[in-house]
Amino acid sequence: MYLSIFPTLLLAFILQTSQIKFQQLIGTWQLVHFDAMDQLRQSPQYLNSDPAMRAGLEYKIQSRLENTVYKFVAGDSLKYTDFVQQEVVQKQAKIEISSDNVLTIRTGLETRQAKIVKFDGDRMVLEPISKNPNSGKLVFEKIK
Repeated sequence: MYLSIFPTLLLAFILQTSQIKFQQLIGTWQLVHFDAMDQLRQSPQYLNSDPAMRAGLEYKIQSRLENTVYKFVAGDSLKYTDFVQQEVVQKQAKIEISSDNVLTIRTGLETRQAKIVKFDGDRMVLEPISKNPNSGKLVFEKIK
């Protein structure tokens, strides 16, 4: 009888300890890879473009990576960079993390969600939850 309860308790313990806490995110995170950029590089438009056009796209990709920084601060806040009409702007949001590791980012009336699919303290992989399921994963590395 007692042995049949053990697997259930073990599973509950594992699931509970795998939940990511906001405190684990505190710090500065840099975007280092985004699957959508690989999809762009494999598109016919990219592959058939001239070298100058590809160089321009590579510059934009690199700029997006360098300028996408998430800074989680104590409490429940996130300061991050975003692109609005090709301009880099600073934004601030409120954060929630659900028990199933879904990160909810609220900025004014806008709400975005992403599943934290991998986290090891120095590397975090997010999978956006959106109407476009093929947007791909975002890989962040902790820089501070």
